[in-house]
Amino acid sequence: MSEKLQKAAKRLIKELSGLSFSPPVTHTYNPLVYAWEPHQIYLEKFATGKKRVLFLGMNPGPWGMAQTGVPFGEISAVADWMGISTLVAAPENEHPKRPIQGFGCPRSEVSGKRLWGLFSDLYPDPNDFFTEHYVTNFCPLVWMGETGRNITPDKLPRAESEPVDVACRWHLAQIIKEMSPEFLIGVGAFAEKQLKATIEEHMPAYKGKIGKILHPSPASPAANRGWAEAATKQLKEQGVW
Repeated sequence: MSEKLQKAAKRLIKELSGLSFSPPVTHTYNPLVYAWEPHQIYLEKFATGKKRVLFLGMNPGPWGMAQTGVPFGEISAVADWMGISTLVAAPENEHPKRPIQGFGCPRSEVSGKRLWGLFSDLYPDPNDFFTEHYVTNFCPLVWMGETGRNITPDKLPRAESEPVDVACRWHLAQIIKEMSPEFLIGVGAFAEKQLKATIEEHMPAYKGKIGKILHPSPASPAANRGWAEAATKQLKEQGVW
């Protein structure tokens, strides 16, 4: 399975590499390219069999997957809990205000810290978590403006986002087909929407359940009032946990 998903990821890299984006986007990173090594290790260690639950995020955060190549890639969670830590190359056209320092980055990815913090508290051994669960992102690209501000995919013009979405829905469908999860859980409304679109386009016979949990972003007031408790409650209510 890991080898199949590596091939699917490399096809996604190729399909996204030829796309261009207009202002206010000035810089685009693809961690699957410059941080392929830790991403490959993530696949080899944890994309190893059928899963009961697939969690889907939106796209990399600047201090998480953009640095480590791992979804929601808070550095301490990836290095200390998952046991993944390698050298990461520099991206082409690096933004001076968004340097890629890899596992030496001193910044914390709050969303990743919350997400992986909940999972690692419940499963001190990551192998116990990944036996039934898997986490991936819908899109691997990071978009930035001239000042270095993060631009999320939902803010792109439709003419520019649609080719991205088409490629990413195909890639997500390959993961779902391989892992056959009972539950598809979007981390936030955007991810839930993409799960539904992917199933409708590529897997209309899929019989699993699609749901969502609150996104752990610090930009969300609700997440700042106790994200772990809220997400746990939502997962229990949906029958996931």
